[in-house]
Amino acid sequence: MIPIRDDNPQLKLPVVTYALIVLNVLSWLVLQGFGAEPQLMQSICRLGLIPADLLGATTIPARVPCYIDGSPNWLTLFSSMFMHGSWMHLIGNMWFLWIFGDNVEDSMGRVRFVIFYVLCGLAAAGAQIAADLASPIPMVGASGAIGGVMGAYIILYPRVHVHMFFYYTTIAVPAVFMLGYWFLVQALGGFNSLGGEGGGVAFWAHLGGFVAGALLVLVFKDKRLLDMHPYHGWKKRSHPSRAWHQVGGSRRRR
Repeated sequence: MIPIRDDNPQLKLPVVTYALIVLNVLSWLVLQGFGAEPQLMQSICRLGLIPADLLGATTIPARVPCYIDGSPNWLTLFSSMFMHGSWMHLIGNMWFLWIFGDNVEDSMGRVRFVIFYVLCGLAAAGAQIAADLASPIPMVGASGAIGGVMGAYIILYPRVHVHMFFYYTTIAVPAVFMLGYWFLVQALGGFNSLGGEGGGVAFWAHLGGFVAGALLVLVFKDKRLLDMHPYHGWKKRSHPSRAWHQVGGSRRRR
């Protein structure tokens, strides 16, 4: 299921959300060379977060993707949030940030949203590190911080409808179902990845960011701003029709 858009109006121009998207894209183009090798792998090893390196692990597997010298660079906790592993990785993350970031920014204001986003990213990194303290695999991507944005969204706007492409049709479901389903998929992937590498997906970072966002939004939200929003909370419906409805017709595959 791929989200297309939501039925949530913007109250103000989401400057921070747009700026984060621009920064991620610029990092991909300038620091990661449009995903071309060897610059891509060099950027991942230099600016990605490697738990084994960060924590000074003494036992390192013989075959590792990056050189680990035991001198941790704590700045990678931040730089890793702006690195990506492929075009699809970047596009997918930015698409989710585009859909859900503006309304979360609306709920707390620009300065608070910056701090909130960074804290969610740090919580995501912490969760992934805790899952495997000696992992030599570099972690990159904005998905942990964006998971925090989604966690905040499900708390703030659970009834707002999210339009999704599903097989050959388009359906609209309340955010609590769509984002709840996403969280469940990440949880299943996370538990299946214990003791392994998780197929290269940082499931625990996604989960950690999501939970952090759902909790931090309770502190960072601005009641004055939320009171101006028509669709926050459980009491206000986001669509006059039933909760689940089809908004696009199906078509046969040829």
